[in-house]
Amino acid sequence: MLKLSINGDYIELIKLLKAAGLCDTGGAAKIAVDEGYVKVDGVPESRKRCKIRKGQVVEIDGNFIEVE
Repeated sequence: MLKLSINGDYIELIKLLKAAGLCDTGGAAKIAVDEGYVKVDGVPESRKRCKIRKGQVVEIDGNFIEVE
């Protein structure tokens, strides 16, 4: 599981995917969310700009990111 620290209260989902290196571009992150490849805390997430806060876990293609 990859751990990613954020500054501030939250990070938008597509920005998180890009910052974690799991999507090369913002466009690729948007497509991954649109096609249903992304889960937040085990639940499929379709909002690209969903606010991800500390303690949440994001999953994409079997990779997990824990936000700290």
